[in-house]
Amino acid sequence: MTGIPDAGAEKAVLVGVELGDTTREEVRESLEELQRLAATAGAEVAGTVVQRRPRPDPAHFVGRGKAEELAALCRATGAELLILDQNLSPAQARNLENATGVRVLDRTQIILDIFARRARTREGKLQVELAQLNYLLPRLTGRGTELSRLGGGIGTRGPGETKLETDRRRIRQRIADLQREIAEVRRHRHLLRRARKTVPVPLVALVGYTNAGKSSLLNALTGAGVFVEDRLFATLDPTSRQLRLPTNEVVVLTDTVGFIRYLPHHLVAAFRATLEEVVEADLLLHVVDLSHPAHRSHITAVDGVLEELGAAGKPRLMVFNKADLVAPGEPELLGRDDLAVSAVTRTGLDALRAAVADALSARRTRERFLIPYGHSRLVALAHEHGLVLAEHHREDGVEIEAELPVVWARRIAARLEEQGECKV
Repeated sequence: MTGIPDAGAEKAVLVGVELGDTTREEVRESLEELQRLAATAGAEVAGTVVQRRPRPDPAHFVGRGKAEELAALCRATGAELLILDQNLSPAQARNLENATGVRVLDRTQIILDIFARRARTREGKLQVELAQLNYLLPRLTGRGTELSRLGGGIGTRGPGETKLETDRRRIRQRIADLQREIAEVRRHRHLLRRARKTVPVPLVALVGYTNAGKSSLLNALTGAGVFVEDRLFATLDPTSRQLRLPTNEVVVLTDTVGFIRYLPHHLVAAFRATLEEVVEADLLLHVVDLSHPAHRSHITAVDGVLEELGAAGKPRLMVFNKADLVAPGEPELLGRDDLAVSAVTRTGLDALRAAVADALSARRTRERFLIPYGHSRLVALAHEHGLVLAEHHREDGVEIEAELPVVWARRIAARLEEQGECKV
């Protein structure tokens, strides 16, 4: 990211609150991330404020006095927007808007805005709209008096309440429509997945914190040509490509939407159809930006989302990307089975392919077959789907020793048995 705001960008003041159970360092890291989120959404950061409180203020989250300070800061800087690094209740957001005189957004709204900008496929747009409406619906509460300010005073409340109920009904109806459409997407994905399982190709899913370099790694491994940019949530819609391993086995490598700390629950729920690829995967590659000073907390955040998805127990490889940006020996985080790679310099990619093959080794078997010359197609299948370790031509056929996925070994054996032949 260049850090240069878009032309005509709205000026925004960012607000972080150091609550009793958080540290100053955690607040600093989170605010830095919020600044990147704001820039990605097209805002120009005009100032940053941090407040220390034992607990959130029920009315304004930051307290009445701090709200007055924020109002003065917005006037001095010309800021039109106040962005809080927390999730606000509808009442807190409304009270803060009234106290400061500027629009107030919380962390969830910024993330939703970015997702709305980045969604390209019909499925992605459906899921983002569902998350936005689920977030908006409870925030219509209490706006009846605002909607009824036509004449003011007694007798004008009714039309406002009627409009409010109409809005609620329309939103609920649209949510129901979106849920039906997304259910159809899930059904279609289920049919594709069932068809894929007839020729079982292992599914390997790239997961990780946003901007960890998952898309860059997908490109480096498969030549996918996926859009890559140094911004948060640069890619939103999933992409799948075939990857051939050193064992000659082909797997499907899928890039998924990046995670982030405090990922809104509505987004996780809305994107469950897409994220089912994570749940169904045979192996997860947890991609970590090794050069980021907060990569430890990023790992924790991703673990939390995987737990919420029910994928915490999946076989997983830790892949520390951007190793080219880190001095040798730093940081001291890598375990024996962890991998340091660079999607940019392509270092460590061969080791990564080998590690993926090793992690999927339980799906393979080593077998010996004697294949009659009239069935050379079976020899070709062994070469296509496995690693042929030895091949000898005998009078009665071709004797091969191969390491194959179990399903292909069984198919070759079954084909030979149909012809009255046996494996060696």
